Amino acid sequence: MSSQKDKHHEATIVKRGGGKHAHDEHGGAWKVAFADFCLALMALFLVLWLIASREQQNLKKIVRDITDSGMLEGMGQKPEIASEPSGSMIERFQLPTSGRSGSNDPGAPSQPRVAYESPAELAALSKALGEMSREAGLAANLDAIVTPYGLRVMLHDTDKQGMFMRGSALPTGRFVKLLRKMGPLFAQMENQMLIVGHTDASRFAGPDKGGYSNWALSTDRALSARAELLDGGMRSASVLQVVGMADRGPIDAAQPLAGVNRRIELLILTSTQSRLVANMFGKPGVTTPLGKEASIEMPDAAALERLRGQLPK
Repeated sequence: MSSQKDKHHEATIVKRGGGKHAHDEHGGAWKVAFADFCLALMALFLVLWLIASREQQNLKKIVRDITDSGMLEGMGQKPEIASEPSGSMIERFQLPTSGRSGSNDPGAPSQPRVAYESPAELAALSKALGEMSREAGLAANLDAIVTPYGLRVMLHDTDKQGMFMRGSALPTGRFVKLLRKMGPLFAQMENQMLIVGHTDASRFAGPDKGGYSNWALSTDRALSARAELLDGGMRSASVLQVVGMADRGPIDAAQPLAGVNRRIELLILTSTQSRLVANMFGKPGVTTPLGKEASIEMPDAAALERLRGQLPK
């Protein structure tokens, strides 16, 4: 009886679950990881987009350089680059009325080119370039001198305004605007020019031999100026020579680090000086006579020996 009584009074315990699981404390971690993944993916896409944009600019320059060198002649038209603007966006500048008209360009027979030969004609060209520099806000950065060789145009740095980024061949926005504005003027010019790059006496870190030096910088800056002039519409045939002189030709020798020593020079040659420079670097032994009676041929060794024998002892 007692055992039956104990059974009737035995307590029944019911355990109810709280609705929680052992892994509930990790429920939000995957969201943070997914957000980090999305952020990294977005950064990757941004980097790829920037690389593609840069490659597009490089492709344009490659096509332009190949076209200027004549490698695409006879192979069809210049390939069009996506997003390349149609038409000319370069502001046209009125040519000076002085100067003598040269032969017409076959590509543009209605627009004769002008040859600047006399000092007065070169001075008129200098005045036009000075007006362009004032409009670009770079009047203090341009000096022009009429020389026996032609018009020497010096585009140099000042204390307030530089032509290139410091230590690089990347031109500033104002300098690009000025060079591209000069392009149409030079496109209508018969004269050829030398483009010469100069630096100050600052040295690059590291060894000069085999490393990047002022020689490379001055040459790269001259080539960069040529590229901007071509973008402005100048003919590639207008450039006779591109030279980098490093710091070997300072204007202010007393202050080798002066901004005026960092410059690009455009030496616009007369037709006579253009022929002399071309002959200087042409095929050896092939020269243009300087005059009807002038001779630049050296006598042979036997003739020189006979002349020495005739001299008084």
